[in-house]
Amino acid sequence: MSTELPVPTGTGQIVNAGGTSSATLEPVKKKTGYLALWRGVPRELGFLLLTLPLIVAALSVLSAVFFTGVGMVAIFIGLFIIVAALYIARGFGTLERVRLRWAGRPEIPEPRWTPAGEPTTALRAVLGPLINGHYWLYLLHGMVVNFIVGLASWIISVVWVSISLGGITYWLWGRFLPVSDRNVWIYDVVADWLVPGNTLAVDPFVGESIFEFGLGLIFLLTLPFITRGLVLVHQGVGIGMLGAWRSDALQREVADLSASRGAAVAAEDQSLRRLERDIHDGPQQRLVRMQMDLASAGRKLDSDPDAARALLEEARGQARDTLEELRALSRGLVPPILQDRGLITGLQSLAARSTVPVQSELYLDPALRLPSEIERSAYFVAAELLTNAAKHSQATSIRLHAALRRVPDGDTTWLDLWVIDNGIGGAVLADGHGLKGLDERLRGLRGILSVDSPVGGPTSIGAHIPLTGSVESSVALS
Repeated sequence: MSTELPVPTGTGQIVNAGGTSSATLEPVKKKTGYLALWRGVPRELGFLLLTLPLIVAALSVLSAVFFTGVGMVAIFIGLFIIVAALYIARGFGTLERVRLRWAGRPEIPEPRWTPAGEPTTALRAVLGPLINGHYWLYLLHGMVVNFIVGLASWIISVVWVSISLGGITYWLWGRFLPVSDRNVWIYDVVADWLVPGNTLAVDPFVGESIFEFGLGLIFLLTLPFITRGLVLVHQGVGIGMLGAWRSDALQREVADLSASRGAAVAAEDQSLRRLERDIHDGPQQRLVRMQMDLASAGRKLDSDPDAARALLEEARGQARDTLEELRALSRGLVPPILQDRGLITGLQSLAARSTVPVQSELYLDPALRLPSEIERSAYFVAAELLTNAAKHSQATSIRLHAALRRVPDGDTTWLDLWVIDNGIGGAVLADGHGLKGLDERLRGLRGILSVDSPVGGPTSIGAHIPLTGSVESSVALS
């Protein structure tokens, strides 16, 4: 079974099993300039021209429902009608966000509609919007602000497009207009204003056609700036009234940190329980056995020296085995090689000790040292994944891949650790499985465990750990 599985490296390349680059992912550069503005005109103009029917519908529906609810508040049922108006406002606001995205604008983050960490009761589910500021901002946006802004932008758009198209095509349709009673020509008025007392003698229709064409051309050339500017006004209003607040981001941050802390506590608790079990089943039993052997040897030392000597030899073997088990357990806590020589050497030692051949693809600076908790977690995750692959996957080849990856949008550096085997697959991230403990360990570091293991294989499991700001600085310097 082939192991030629593409894996993204930290340099934006796809690396094959042999470590050679098979493709390069070039970043897509966003085109800018006047022509780029013109490419956005159809969508922006469609957004602006469709604004009028939408804002009229929003104003009509929201006003009718909301003020009906206000008028019936005294009999309590009005509260439910007001809540309905808030939900309708949310729908119109969401539609505006979708339209802005369709017009080419960046997506506006959706607000948090349900307060984090608060129990959801039936009463809160029904009347919760009444105490949520986002709903009221959406209502204000749909009933007042968007109507004013939308009406102004629609008028400007229609006027600009009308002058543009009408001006450059006046020579075609202007000849069909009645001119028998026309005494004032716009071009003549403008010429007299610019050059008082001029004696310009031009056929009125020709002069008017030239003036209208020039005016229409100016408006047409500036149309991209007008549509972009008006859409940006809508975008600014949307960000201010329809987007998430900073407090929402802080609440999410607190919730994520709480979840990460809970996952870390659960992972450490599981590790301590496993360590306790290993000590009980291993060294403790051997020490009890050694104590019994020493006691027996003491009793037989005078009566049967040969038997006592055999018991002492067996006790010495028990002591040697106990020491080996304690050393193995200490490596499970903090491997000395990881402390002394860093993550790269630790991963190489894991690959060398694997019972299945491991191909190492370690794209890290050997001199780079990460925080101990990151190096320790990466080491243990790699050890666990390599052990699982050797025991359960029936693989004949394993790839161990490690690299740093920079995310431009988030301005964050991630440590990516992949273990890929050509085995039978079927690994799942579910309760009761070994991968769940790895997921909890990574969540404690705000990391991610990705599992791709279809039945029949191959299996690709990636551990992605974000690095802190101080670590990012050291990475940049290295």
